Amino acid sequence: MKFFVDTADTAEIRDLAETGLLDGVTTNPSLIHKAGRNFLEVVREICGIVAGPVSAEVVATDHKEMMREAGILRKIADNIAVKVPLTVDGLKTCKALTGEGTMVNVTLCFTANQALLAAKAGATFISPFVGRLDDIGTEGMQLISEIRLIYDNYDFATEILVASVRHPIHVLEAAKIGADVMTAPPAVIRQLFNHPLTDRGLEAFLADWQKTGQSIG
Repeated sequence: MKFFVDTADTAEIRDLAETGLLDGVTTNPSLIHKAGRNFLEVVREICGIVAGPVSAEVVATDHKEMMREAGILRKIADNIAVKVPLTVDGLKTCKALTGEGTMVNVTLCFTANQALLAAKAGATFISPFVGRLDDIGTEGMQLISEIRLIYDNYDFATEILVASVRHPIHVLEAAKIGADVMTAPPAVIRQLFNHPLTDRGLEAFLADWQKTGQSIG
């Protein structure tokens, strides 16, 4: 499973990229606002940090204006994936852009039927929001299972990009189901490293090493 980080914080992106685990980045208008920087400037910087797809979202709601904004975004770098909402105009834009060879991430997916439409429109990625579904009392990971089944039934090339990931269990369940990608905030990715037995084991090893009075090199 590919790991994307969901942030516009370039310092966090650089640090995670150094682990070799980072395959791409997703952003959205809210994350750009939180970063407090110029939109195009920060997206350009992110594209220079990671070689994988960097999702940059249009803010228009009609097809014509979406295409105009997408034209600006895809000139930033070759690894831009234009992010569009799962609406009629969004899917029209998706079809047009993928037909021209541009990667497209269709976002705000909440049903398997919506995911089916996005795949038929040629989406590179579909972004189902599992955390937001959990928030309203439904099981977000069930949606991932349904999309995986449908996409496998018809050999759709669209990659399932699990979004709105809130905790490590979401990552684990997505991997067990066979999602292609997950995107999570930096804090959630860092939680994947943590286990108290790892910490205790390291402390014991270091304590025993100090008792030897030795050093390496």
